[in-house]
Amino acid sequence: MKFSINNLCPCGSQKKYKKCCKMYHDGTLPKDALTLMKSRYSAFATNNSKYIIKTTHKDNCDFTNDIKSWKDSIESFTQATEFRRLEIIEFIDDIKESYVTFKAVIFQNGIDASFIEKSRFLKEDNKWLYVDGEIKE
Repeated sequence: MKFSINNLCPCGSQKKYKKCCKMYHDGTLPKDALTLMKSRYSAFATNNSKYIIKTTHKDNCDFTNDIKSWKDSIESFTQATEFRRLEIIEFIDDIKESYVTFKAVIFQNGIDASFIEKSRFLKEDNKWLYVDGEIKE
């Protein structure tokens, strides 16, 4: 399903996607880890596997040089998931390493699969990247 650029952005900003996360998906670098986290959520919601891959740190457990299988895996997840809402719980900002705790309200096959995660981001070569996350109970 194609996502309209005139829809509200999945990140929850209340702006149209074309005036919000689309700019990051098109190449603008997010200014901080929080912006990257929101744009990654939007990338999952809009089935933009290329952006997810591009913004994942090489130390992430999902990172692979087999881009085709990685892309297929992301797209399989996004197509089976309904992304309903993103809630930011905490943002710990620093110069090189930052953390964002969030709740992703998602459904898979009509079943609530929502989760809370504390994500870790590193800034390398002036670019924020997602390293890993810890699922909270």
